[in-house]
Amino acid sequence: MEILHPMTSNISVRGSASSSSSTNPYWMDPAIWSKLPHRLIDRILAFLPPPAFFRARAVCKRWYSLMFSDAFLELHFHLSPHLRWFIFFPTNPKSLTTYVRKDQPLQHPTNDVTQAFALDPVARTWYRVNFNQLIPLGFSPAASSGGLVCWVSDDPAPKTLILCNPLSKSLAQLPQTIRPRLYPTVGLTVGPTSLDAIVAGDDLISPFAVKNLTAESFHADGGGFYSLWGTSCELPRLCSLESGRMVGVDGKFYCMNYSPFSVLAYDISSNTWRKTQAPMRRFLRSPSLVECRGRLVLVAAVEKSKLNVPRSVRLWGLQPCGRAWAEVERMPQPLHAQFAEVEAGTGFDCVGHGDFIVITIRGADHLLLFDFYRKNWNWVARCPLHPGAEHLTNGGSLVGFPFEPRLATPAIGLLDPTFQAFGPQ
Repeated sequence: MEILHPMTSNISVRGSASSSSSTNPYWMDPAIWSKLPHRLIDRILAFLPPPAFFRARAVCKRWYSLMFSDAFLELHFHLSPHLRWFIFFPTNPKSLTTYVRKDQPLQHPTNDVTQAFALDPVARTWYRVNFNQLIPLGFSPAASSGGLVCWVSDDPAPKTLILCNPLSKSLAQLPQTIRPRLYPTVGLTVGPTSLDAIVAGDDLISPFAVKNLTAESFHADGGGFYSLWGTSCELPRLCSLESGRMVGVDGKFYCMNYSPFSVLAYDISSNTWRKTQAPMRRFLRSPSLVECRGRLVLVAAVEKSKLNVPRSVRLWGLQPCGRAWAEVERMPQPLHAQFAEVEAGTGFDCVGHGDFIVITIRGADHLLLFDFYRKNWNWVARCPLHPGAEHLTNGGSLVGFPFEPRLATPAIGLLDPTFQAFGPQ
């Protein structure tokens, strides 16, 4: 992980120990570190978030080697803070399907996604995340959960899913799905000892036609239960899954249904689908489902031009009954005027994680950040894309997923018995 916009610090480094101790309250005698036992040092370092740990690795050879220590990675997994970040991929404006990068000819490898950009919403800091030589050509990012990014094959055939931890460079491949599909909707939830994935819709009924008919689910857990892909159940009639996105909340996967707008919910335990009507469904534009603070939130523009209701961007939370919505926030009108000028009717997408929701505008690199806890709206500084800025200036955009940077992701061991649960391959 490489930092792009480093945070500034008010702590100054003095030239001598005497001057430092008298002027800098954060100063500590470096000789103390050499006297501490390794186990205590490891425990101190285990509390560091991944960005700080990667900087600390440059101190000495031993600290550098901790990335390959199974005992330290397990300690870090349990002690380090859980960061609620976002990861963004630059899109190609010529791509027309639902994934970040679409089916590109193999003779044009420069179209491959080799890097992404992670955003820390608290510090407003950007990081470069490198996928170079990790993911083969012909795969696109489709979901993210528990520190793993899910990549799905682009070929119109039974789908292959690859789970990758970009920090540890570890990955695992799920078995191939049963039914051939074009660009299905993909959902993923990853816990410390469990993994659930679902692939829905875009069934290939002929070489030239697709239809939303079925969904296939996959489950693995630490108790030894391993469920291969199977046709879960038929999708509700007349569903249209255009967004390609699913959100996992409290044992269910949710996705938007279009024409007219509604929300489809798949219950993992009961293997059933349910449809819930969206609020103000006839007046919505660019609706998105996000997870925020453990609940499902619908974000959409409301345009009731024939009524005396101002245009706005609103947020609704799904109530515990699972069928009713309550408005929880509305973008302030002065900010909405700025947003509407930048968006210009091109549409927008949303991604949520923890206390934050990020709105990305299609065809632009403008990001709007909403703090669900403090009820604050703020524009995010432009992401320094290198390369990729030329895509944005020509109509590309950023597509985001929730991302939790973790050094260790033991869920990969559920798929690969030879994989060390707390260590890179």
